[in-house]
Amino acid sequence: MTILLQTLLLVFGFVLLIKGADLFVDGASSTATNFRVPKTLIGLTIIAFGTSAPELAVSIKALASGSTDMVLGNVIGSNILNILLILGLAALIHPLSIKSDTIKKEIPICILISTLLVTLFLDVELKSGSADVITRSDGITILLFFAVFLYYLISMAIKGHKKERKSKEKPKWKLGKSLLFTGIGLLGIIFGSNFVVDSASEIATLVGVSERVIALTVIALGTSLPELVTTVVAARKGETGLVLGNILGSNIFNICIVLGIPVAIFGTVTPESFAVLDLVALIGSALLLFVFSLTKHKISRLEGLLMLTAFFVYYSLVFVS
Repeated sequence: MTILLQTLLLVFGFVLLIKGADLFVDGASSTATNFRVPKTLIGLTIIAFGTSAPELAVSIKALASGSTDMVLGNVIGSNILNILLILGLAALIHPLSIKSDTIKKEIPICILISTLLVTLFLDVELKSGSADVITRSDGITILLFFAVFLYYLISMAIKGHKKERKSKEKPKWKLGKSLLFTGIGLLGIIFGSNFVVDSASEIATLVGVSERVIALTVIALGTSLPELVTTVVAARKGETGLVLGNILGSNIFNICIVLGIPVAIFGTVTPESFAVLDLVALIGSALLLFVFSLTKHKISRLEGLLMLTAFFVYYSLVFVS
């Protein structure tokens, strides 16, 4: 296909993505109000799982075809990008207020699961194996941690429902319409992402860009487009609970579901290459979020700018190494 046609498909994909995210955020927010549950819970579940769908599809396809490097890189890269780039952008648009429960529970859970992944992977460094691998038993261990996270979500739903029943906020739409628009918005996000990634890859190939550059940019950014657009739209609407829930939930889903399920199904992942820098950035980005959240229980525009700076420094080192 010609570059012109691919460019038109790329633009169409972005329009579908943005409009889908707009409906998705409004539908999810209205659903939370209808059910009388915290919006952070909806962000941690419906939005997080929905926006993690591209990463899950890429991981299953990659493992089935034997591309093990892409699986770990997809998860680690997306998680770093989610915090440093997406939350950084969101904070620049609208400073993000953070609830005490998020600081005390959800961010530490994200740090814990990120640390678990790094610990399970560093077999040689921790002298527990002859090669750095993620085995099927590691995948099952990760899924067990996810079961604990699910228990936390159920407890949060029960407690949150009791509190939100006192809220006088009215939903934008009735429950049926809220769920319908959430579903339509999610479909728009998924199909829009596919158009953007496929068209951008085709354009890059046509103009002679290398596969390595395509993988580091188009694939990594492409699979995170749902989180990016959904978070930016939610931040613009002032839905900070959805913003943080989406990112934290997506990062937990990425490790536990996007990596855990394919590894538990297909077996050991043995990446041919990996950088300690990526693992440090994975835990470091989560710790940075925790530190910033402690300052007045919010992420300011300045802190958002610092997160974006850290992202560009990290990506510069990736390209240089």
